[in-house]
Order: sequence, then C-alpha cells, then structure tokens
Amino acid sequence: MFRLRIALGLGLLAAVAGGFVSSADDKTPAGIVVDKAKRTITIDAKIAPRKIDDPRYKEIYPIEVIACWPFPKGQKAHETVVTIDVKPSAVHKALEDLGLKAGKPVNGPVKEKAQGPEVSIYLAFKSPDGQEKQVPIEKTLVDPKTNKKMPKVKWLFTGSVMKKPDPSKDEQVYAADLSGTLVAIFPVTDETVFQTPLAFKDQEALRLETDKTLLPKEGEPVKLVIEVPKGK
Repeated sequence: MFRLRIALGLGLLAAVAGGFVSSADDKTPAGIVVDKAKRTITIDAKIAPRKIDDPRYKEIYPIEVIACWPFPKGQKAHETVVTIDVKPSAVHKALEDLGLKAGKPVNGPVKEKAQGPEVSIYLAFKSPDGQEKQVPIEKTLVDPKTNKKMPKVKWLFTGSVMKKPDPSKDEQVYAADLSGTLVAIFPVTDETVFQTPLAFKDQEALRLETDKTLLPKEGEPVKLVIEVPKGK
C-alpha cells in the first residue's frame, strides 16, 4: 500500500489522520472535494496557457498530460490541458480511501503497459454561452489537422514511482509531488497518478490540442472530476 513519506502541510496531515469525508467539516486539503456517495474526487483547476512565457519554450507543444502544476513548478506545464495546485499524493490518498489500489506506471518506449484500476475523468465548466457542462476529458482535445476528437481511452490509477530527492540520503518521496503531474496521456513520465494504456510511440500519431471552441479561456477556473466506478 502506498505510504506517504513526505513532509506535508497541516491540511493533508489532518486528512490522513481523520480520513476523507464529504461533510461540512471536510478535512481534505484545499482544492479537493471527495464525495464518497457519488464516488467522485473534484479538484479545483484552471485552463492552462498553451504558450509559456519563457525563452526555453519557443513553440506550442502538443498536449501530453491532462493536469499538472502551473509553470514553473510543473514539469509538464507547457503541454497540459489544466493546471492544479493540489499535491498529487493527496489525490492518491483520496482514491485509496474510496477503495482503490494503485497499479504500476511505465515510462518511455517500453513493451509493458500501464496497469491499475480504471476511473473516468471529466472536466466541468461553464461554456462560453453560459451553460454548465461536464464532459469526458477526451472531448476537450482535438487533432488540429483533422479537427477530430481524441479517441476514447482508459484512464488508469497507476500511482507514482517513489524517488530520492537527494541521492546521498535514503529518504524517498512520492515522485509526482516533485514533477507536479497528476494525469498523463502518454508514458512520458512515471511521476504521475494516472496514465492510459497508450504507448510512447503513439505521441507521433496522436498530436493533440485543446478544443478552444468548447473550453473556457485560458486562466478560467474549471473542475477536474475523477469518478470511481461502483464495485471497484
């Protein structure tokens, strides 16, 4: 079972001690709401900028991840749909409290595929015409050449690898709390909480961009919703 070995803020310590609940006395970290009845985890997010204001990023890169910390903390902030401020380990803990057990992430051009229980991922927001929407995350992405939506994929709770921040010390931390990556489309990192079964090579055929005709403007607040199927 996943063990939290990192220094956490008081809010997360309280959540670990008291468990995740969905009452008015909720002790979950700010930015996360857990509804045990609906089996959902809702995370505060913002539509990410597609161009990073930094000389190291001279172009707009295809989308590779769904959610991560904003630039400069987030290692994948130049290729994400939304940015978040919560620790990925807090989301991992919430999933465990809903009864899930993490699988195994993969990284790079390997034969193995990501493993883990399947979840559904949605984006909830107010559309430009004022309507409240909750759409599968794949529908927020398009191939800019064909304008076709991203194909439906499985989203797997893989959990993150552990990592030594200081090679000279034995202490290991939840590596997604270093990268800031929560959801990855391709196995471009194993420092993430969710992956799909897609292969590393699939990036070449599936070059994705956010659907600006559907999504709110960059910087606008949205909700990232993780749904755990009943019986999982």
